[in-house]
Amino acid sequence: MEHIFMGEYDVIVIGAGHAGCEAALASARLGHSTLMFSINLEAIAMMPCNPSIGGTGKGHLVREIDALGGEMGRNIDKSFIQVKMLNTAKGPAVHSLRAQADKNRYHLEMKKTLEHTPNLDMRQGEVTDLIVEDGKVTGVVTRTHTYYKAKAVILATGTFLRGKIFIGDAAFLSGPNGLAPSVELADNLREKGMKLRRFKTGTPARCLGQSLNYDEMTEQQGDEQIVPFSFMDDNIGENKGLCWLSYTNEETHRVIRANFHRSALFGGQIEGIGPRYCPSIEDKVNRFKDKERHQLFVEPEGLDTDEMYIQGMSSSLPEDVQRDFYKTIPGLENIRIVRPAYAIEYDCIDPQDLKLSLEYRGLENLFCAGQFNGSSGYEEAACQGLMAGINAVQKIEGKEPFVLGRDEAYIGVLIDDLVTKGTNEPYRIMTSRAEYRLLLRQDNADQRLTEKSYRIGLADEERYRRYLKKIQAVKQEKERLEAKTLGAAELREFLVSHGTTKVEGRTSFMELLKRPQISYDDLAEIDDETRPNLTYHEKTQLEVEIKYEGYIAKQIQQIERYKRLEDKKLDESLDYESIDGLRLEARQKLNQVKPLSIGQASRISGVSPADINVLMVYLEKKRREKN
Repeated sequence: MEHIFMGEYDVIVIGAGHAGCEAALASARLGHSTLMFSINLEAIAMMPCNPSIGGTGKGHLVREIDALGGEMGRNIDKSFIQVKMLNTAKGPAVHSLRAQADKNRYHLEMKKTLEHTPNLDMRQGEVTDLIVEDGKVTGVVTRTHTYYKAKAVILATGTFLRGKIFIGDAAFLSGPNGLAPSVELADNLREKGMKLRRFKTGTPARCLGQSLNYDEMTEQQGDEQIVPFSFMDDNIGENKGLCWLSYTNEETHRVIRANFHRSALFGGQIEGIGPRYCPSIEDKVNRFKDKERHQLFVEPEGLDTDEMYIQGMSSSLPEDVQRDFYKTIPGLENIRIVRPAYAIEYDCIDPQDLKLSLEYRGLENLFCAGQFNGSSGYEEAACQGLMAGINAVQKIEGKEPFVLGRDEAYIGVLIDDLVTKGTNEPYRIMTSRAEYRLLLRQDNADQRLTEKSYRIGLADEERYRRYLKKIQAVKQEKERLEAKTLGAAELREFLVSHGTTKVEGRTSFMELLKRPQISYDDLAEIDDETRPNLTYHEKTQLEVEIKYEGYIAKQIQQIERYKRLEDKKLDESLDYESIDGLRLEARQKLNQVKPLSIGQASRISGVSPADINVLMVYLEKKRREKN
């Protein structure tokens, strides 16, 4: 059947989840005509799993997305129910903001932003094929036999690609949340030589809040001080709801163990690999036999619905078993389930087939983002979408890819992990994955990234001015604190009241603030000068920079050593089969990944230190020949 031409765009984005939204917004905000496809426009920024943004490690990604000019941070600031800073008992490197979201409002606010963004069109429709000419992607074909031309295409299909739902022995093709799957596109991608594999994730049941007994659960309040995700926001209002904590017990585990044989996970129906760090409840019971209980959180799905999300209890067990084991949990004895838990399996690629720009190696002008790249999580998807959108534009404009290093951002760590190391399970960011996490904190994401984004044209003037104001405010206040001193006698009572040791002679406020017992706000008790009215973001960065000055200096030295390897560049067209001395496995892995530097090559699984020495000798030989 003849296809009907419907128009031409610079960038076409396939998918409107968290990756697709950020990709489309980045492309459009950079001044390029953009078309975003969604099987259903109700799927825009949908939260098919947990109704929250942020969390350990993930909060860092959201701040970085915001610092670069992305939308996720601003959108959750508009639509949160409850905000909490995690890991506050630990150092600032691992403090991570998390917000419970009103999932419907999150969707509506993002949809509204997309609708009012210049250069951006949205279309409800299913893309079924890519148009490829001479190894380059030049457009897309839809199910309704229309086609669109494009200079670049971004695949952000989430869990829709040949999605399959499992509930006990019931298995059927479906996207998340009962939406239609994308089957034909998956088949056509395979025909074009793309190697796809199967991953799996899952989600817990939803129930009616009115059916729960909250007296049997522990109330979980948000923070008294509400901290915004976005550097553009100062006051975002108050917490609007509560979460609740409960636990499984031996009876819960008994019901689950008695029905292992009815689980799709253990029955062999699921072929995809699931996330190790987010196992289903039957997987937890099976793997952690010594645990007497597992915690679960009951969280509101929104302010205009009675639905509650049971975090930590995803499952592929049949509905009757789900009903039985949920009822054994304190507070859930009379639970009325409105949406059963399920597992979902989907197609994705091996991210080692991507460049660090997220361009697919096998087809030029095709970029990939989100769960299609083997990651899991809204935040991981969003940051990849943002980078794919930026790099699609960089490619169209004939500019160098915009790539962040492991020393510059958690986004850099995530993409480098996926592309260089690959992943055998759905990838999740964690603070432990970052070697330089003391520098990659939440509070300084704008300092690390906003100027870079401003140079490529994504961060706007308002954001850039706000960033410069913060840098100047922190600098001036540090200078004031260093210059202001008090004598030992004047400080005696203040130091005793804060449980810290006395000082000898005059001491600067800067030195006082380095003490763990004293905060910046505490200094107001002895500060007779008019203090600057610092924002939360300014105050936090000031305090961390002063308290951790020595540790930060050491980490900067480590980064300098790291950069020496990153500065030793490798030609992307280099054929490693031609280099004598490399082991067979190293040649295969190096030819697959095509590293851009010795540093990246050293992080490839299967490339040994001996192989790196061979590459160093090769580079030195080539340098001498050139000279």
